[in-house]
Amino acid sequence: MANGKPARSETSTGTAYGFVAYLLWGAFPLYFHAIEPVGAWEVLAHRVLWTLLVCAVILAVRRRMGFVREVLAEPRRLVALSIASLLIAANWTIYVQAVVTGHVTEAALGYFLNPLVTVALGVVVLKERLRVLQWVAVAIGVAACVYLAVDYGKPPWIAVSLALSFAGYGLMKKRVGGRLTALESLSFETAVLAPIAVILLAVLTIRGDSTFTTEGTGHAVLLAVSGIVTAVPLLLFAAAARRVPLVTIGLLQFLTPILQLICGVALLGEHMSSARWIGFGIVWIALVLLVIDSVMSANRGRRLSRSAASLAA
Repeated sequence: MANGKPARSETSTGTAYGFVAYLLWGAFPLYFHAIEPVGAWEVLAHRVLWTLLVCAVILAVRRRMGFVREVLAEPRRLVALSIASLLIAANWTIYVQAVVTGHVTEAALGYFLNPLVTVALGVVVLKERLRVLQWVAVAIGVAACVYLAVDYGKPPWIAVSLALSFAGYGLMKKRVGGRLTALESLSFETAVLAPIAVILLAVLTIRGDSTFTTEGTGHAVLLAVSGIVTAVPLLLFAAAARRVPLVTIGLLQFLTPILQLICGVALLGEHMSSARWIGFGIVWIALVLLVIDSVMSANRGRRLSRSAASLAA
């Protein structure tokens, strides 16, 4: 405890966990590209079922299966988690479809837009009051979407859908509260989706569209490890969130879309026109304003805490 070394060590460890989590999420385009020619629906089904299996094993080892009874005993939390399940399923499906159809850069845009959409949802749904810089950032984000819509000749539906589904997922998780761990929440969400996943796999198999048994052992293994691929970064993120300030998490989250953009352009060969770079640049200006506002707000909070502590002493 002396000299604050344990606290600094916790922060360093948490930052490392967060960095690795966002690094793994940023590399997702390469994973989904590697499991082609699988379709988005088959990926969703396998991801749900294998993730549920991984979570169930971990929960059984930790003897934490009893949380299910706690959730079922609270209808409001059950409904919120069920809606969250559908939203994350939509997000996963749209994202995989974007990757396998060569729209990784637009998917990256969706995750750049996500913080702005989250702030906007806070105003519309939770009736939160925004600070001046937050209003300016949201307005610039809207302007970026309009600009990109004109450039595309249509709204950037993939980016908007990803941002809305993930921001909505976050909103539902906020309504659930912090009583469930990340592992418990993911377990319940995948359990809700499991019947849908089984039906999807059955339909795909009957139609002859399943690739699990037709593309070789390596392909089957890659699909099977989707549970680990899904669970590991989420658990690392949860470990990071307990150890580092929210501002640090907010800064780390931009690592994922940056890496996705690099994967799309440099590794998967997607074309980015100069007009599209300008659109991304407008979004980045909005994000810089959000970061500045978050840092200023955190500094004000620390000053107020120190003042309150000195007065109490």
